[in-house]
Amino acid sequence: MTNHHSAVIFDIDGPLLDLTPAEEGAFFAPFEILHDLTGLSNDWNSYKVRNDEDIIIEILQTHFGRPPQDHEVTAVTTKYAEVLETGYADGGLEVSEIPGARDLLHALHEVGGIALGTATANVLHAARTRLTEAGMWDYVKHHPGTADGGGAKRDVLGRVIDRLDVPRERIVFLGDNLNDLDAGQANGVHFIGFHVAEPRRRRLLDNGAEIAFGDHCQTHSYIVDLLGL
Repeated sequence: MTNHHSAVIFDIDGPLLDLTPAEEGAFFAPFEILHDLTGLSNDWNSYKVRNDEDIIIEILQTHFGRPPQDHEVTAVTTKYAEVLETGYADGGLEVSEIPGARDLLHALHEVGGIALGTATANVLHAARTRLTEAGMWDYVKHHPGTADGGGAKRDVLGRVIDRLDVPRERIVFLGDNLNDLDAGQANGVHFIGFHVAEPRRRRLLDNGAEIAFGDHCQTHSYIVDLLGL
């Protein structure tokens, strides 16, 4: 049991952080380091499941011609963690915060009674490392939904919801992609589309999203009204 009356769950890339090309490169670096694999697609929608753990498994299975063993998957995720930590430490990598994201998290935290969490395709270590760099991890660390355990975004979000003692009508999920919209609809929670680029917002609206914002001042006002805060 918790004392939360509401919950706001965030996809990380899009609503909170802008995934930089260098950070994309960090995800694929372990495949070159460990298996001499280059030229891998960074079109996340080209993979069977848009989830880092599943993408790692798919790339290794294609490379080996067989399902990878657990230790082979772990070797990639461990190397990925090393690449991220080294990159942020030496300045080769930097996080790019979405304007107003940290202020939004802080404002919601200050209200009290709101569980803040994530539902992201990042593996846990990457999510924690990147959000820590951005000064946001402490706000969402108690309810992290990540790629660990696999599955589509609807599964990731579902795992977070199952751990919360909050009615679904009091849960808001922010995402920037069609799989995020599907996750919100499949789990019966409020969905807010968010992206700073208008075409990305338009795509969400054209596919059934009721609302989509590109400014977190609007996001904050909408959540306050929606949840009666």
